[in-house]
Amino acid sequence: MTSRRGFLAGLMASGLAPAVTWAEVGAPDYLSAAQAPDGSYCLLGLGADGTIRFRQPIPGRGHAAAAHPHRAEAVGFARRPGTFAFVIDCAAGTTRAELEAPEGRHFYGHGVFSREGDLLFTVENDFDAARGVIGVWDVASNYTRVGEFDSNGVGPHELRLMPDGKTLVVANGGIETHPDSGRSKLNIPFMKPNLSYLRLDGSLLEAVELDPELHKNSIRHIDVRADGLVGFAMQWQGGQGDQPPILGVHRRGEAPRLQLFGTEPEVAAQMNGYGGSVAFSGDGRYLAVSSPLGARVQVFDAETGALAQILPMEDVCGLGARSDGFLASAGTGRMIMFEADGPHDLGQSDVRWDNHLVPLSRI
Repeated sequence: MTSRRGFLAGLMASGLAPAVTWAEVGAPDYLSAAQAPDGSYCLLGLGADGTIRFRQPIPGRGHAAAAHPHRAEAVGFARRPGTFAFVIDCAAGTTRAELEAPEGRHFYGHGVFSREGDLLFTVENDFDAARGVIGVWDVASNYTRVGEFDSNGVGPHELRLMPDGKTLVVANGGIETHPDSGRSKLNIPFMKPNLSYLRLDGSLLEAVELDPELHKNSIRHIDVRADGLVGFAMQWQGGQGDQPPILGVHRRGEAPRLQLFGTEPEVAAQMNGYGGSVAFSGDGRYLAVSSPLGARVQVFDAETGALAQILPMEDVCGLGARSDGFLASAGTGRMIMFEADGPHDLGQSDVRWDNHLVPLSRI
């Protein structure tokens, strides 16, 4: 006689069992990877106030995650140049599947689901050819790889789904790397970062580059406002005495150039040339960028580019939108909520937060 457990396992394998939704695991607003006090790694679901809704072990250090739009499932990506990713059932606390980058590739730590949740897109490095690749994985067939296309650049670090559900925006950081050289950067004098907008079949819609004098500013992380405005954070690869801006915005089809915020030398110098994460506030009014090297978060008016707020915070990197503000996490374990009325310290966690707070809300 078939046991109940065996019957349910068969249902899950056939895809007939009802999916567990995010509401059933505490309705988290963000996901974040972290390191526990014993040195092990975990993936956590967090509320908008920083409360922990669930905590699940993961097999290695995570960089960021992709949250399935409907069911309580997330893909955690290894830190570059990792070649593995793991699909976590956030209700059962089990690893549903493991993704292995194809031979000659590695992941860059980020990915995104299609609006329907049937496809997963991953940013990858075809390191022998020095080109960026977007991998395509079929979720229903246990995350089988079903295709790939060019990212239209080198070093694609992050990608997001645009509000139309039909377009990807890719941050091609422009930096060539190869596993044989560890994390060394091989093409700094010739790097050409860009923002590329691609259809889901990989066809190019638009690509925008920085001005030539800023070609060493690697476009790394992105966020998308509900109306399609893209915010991006950069990491400077030039001289340490330089004071480049590390934040900008762009709107596809309307702006032939990237608009930069915080260009004043005294403002740019505070961030030490390094943008860690970027996020729009929930109401879309503000755009924030974090810097673990600058030990602060800067918040700008998303329309005018005026500096609105500065939050000093040691080793800060993760940023997540709240309704009219932000949540920030740090490698020290600290978490702060800050809004128009100022910061609210949420205390010290027993974990060391990794780089990103991944929002579960979908555009």
